[in-house]
Amino acid sequence: MTLRKTAAPPMGWNSWDSYGTTVTEAEVLANAEFMAEHLLPHGWDTVVVDIDWADPTARSHGYNESAPLVIDEFGRVQPDPVRFPSASGGAGFGPLAQRIHELGLKFGIHIMRGIPRIAVDRDLPVRGAEATVAGIADPANVCEWNPHYLGLDHRGPGAAAYYRSLAEQYAQWGVDFIKADDMLWPYQAAEIEALSTAIEAVPREIALSLSPGRDLSTAHLEHLRAHATMWRICDDLWDRWEDVEANFARLARWAPLAGPEGWPDADMLPLGRIGIRAERGEPREGALTLAERRTLVTLWVMARSPLMIGGDLPTSAPETIALFQNDDVLEILRDSHGNRELMRERDLVIWTAERGDRRWVAVFNTADEAREVPFDTRSLGLGPEPAVVVDVWSATAPTRSEAPHDASAAYEGAGTIPVEAVHEQSDDARGVAPGSSVVRVSLEPHGCVLLRA
Repeated sequence: MTLRKTAAPPMGWNSWDSYGTTVTEAEVLANAEFMAEHLLPHGWDTVVVDIDWADPTARSHGYNESAPLVIDEFGRVQPDPVRFPSASGGAGFGPLAQRIHELGLKFGIHIMRGIPRIAVDRDLPVRGAEATVAGIADPANVCEWNPHYLGLDHRGPGAAAYYRSLAEQYAQWGVDFIKADDMLWPYQAAEIEALSTAIEAVPREIALSLSPGRDLSTAHLEHLRAHATMWRICDDLWDRWEDVEANFARLARWAPLAGPEGWPDADMLPLGRIGIRAERGEPREGALTLAERRTLVTLWVMARSPLMIGGDLPTSAPETIALFQNDDVLEILRDSHGNRELMRERDLVIWTAERGDRRWVAVFNTADEAREVPFDTRSLGLGPEPAVVVDVWSATAPTRSEAPHDASAAYEGAGTIPVEAVHEQSDDARGVAPGSSVVRVSLEPHGCVLLRA
């Protein structure tokens, strides 16, 4: 088999923003069932159990020193059977993965690079190699924020055998998606290659996501494309406007490089009910305003970043869930190209994407005040006289299954924005020359409009 590459960015749910290290099997299934009923028809299909699923002492707001991780006789972490009852008797994540698959979804897990300290302390054997875990551990290359693991020494064959044993177990369980952490800051080339090679060798297609992306340089692009499905381009993103705003520059750098060869990942969507038992904050409906939430989704979609929802789906507000069900917005994520920033001047940012003769333009207001702005349609990449311009978020266009191949007529009167011809220069259409046309957009603080022509 090969490392799974995807024609479009992966879309799913991840337990981190809501449950941190503490998520339970019941909570995973509740989110999977909600996704299957309400979001799978819109393309959301992956459920990921995030970090520390092997720690019986897991808690919110941090990690436990010397945690008694559940491991097998080869030093491989196993699901805590208290939080994941179906894992009892050595079943691992197999029964939970099967249940997720029965819902029509894919199953993913988070892993850390390296090897558990508890396995090194016991000096357990490496499956498939004449080595022990103590002999392949590298105490000089340790994660700076998670105390449970040591790095691996790749100068001998034992480290590769250990990663191969992990990949074989995950394939046996039915894992479809691996989020491998502590891989990109600092950039762990040998670890990335060893894990990728191990995944390539198993008889199951598995997507590989690399984290976190602090200070990630595009100099690594070809290596990332060769060894991963997607990779983070930022540190953890939370429900703060400054976190969202910082990704404008990162996505402008990475979006032109996105494609089926690999997807730059702007991190999870901290939207909906988060902080229930998380690493950061208390239970809350994410602190971003509705305008900021829409901006976040629009920017991620225009940049074709993978989308992983962080909020607890069954308890999230309906207006947040509605953001994930707009097929006309998600169409850009699935099937567009030329995705790039056109302009960033002071508090205004413009992005574009296209498919055939279809054009999308997102206009963002990063200022703290609302504003109304006239735009030359040529500056938006829409030409001098577009026939119709639609505000995609407010349009009531048909769903994908109902829409004709050329759905322009279906948009008439549904969220359309007037296009006015300009015949002379004036303050009324400031910055628009005669012979072009103007559209006027109203932008909330930290808000956006998403236009289609």
